[in-house]
Amino acid sequence: MNTKALYAGCLFAALNICTLSARAEASANQQTYTYGTHLDIRKVLSITEDAGPTCGVVGARMTYLDSNGITQVLNYQKVSDACIGDN
Repeated sequence: MNTKALYAGCLFAALNICTLSARAEASANQQTYTYGTHLDIRKVLSITEDAGPTCGVVGARMTYLDSNGITQVLNYQKVSDACIGDN
């Protein structure tokens, strides 16, 4: 088999996986965390945060599966990862 065709097939497969993941997150139930929100988390799929070059509070998003296997998205606030090591 031609190596170029093999590389193209691998790239195509990787792009399809990324597209399916983005579609699943777009169709997931979204909620914003508030104090006392009941969290039903079986497995965390991803955690991302808004870009911010400085230390401070930023928006973050956690995509997870609940106990029924349904994809959920939780928006919340957190201290930026840029703060690690700052006093």
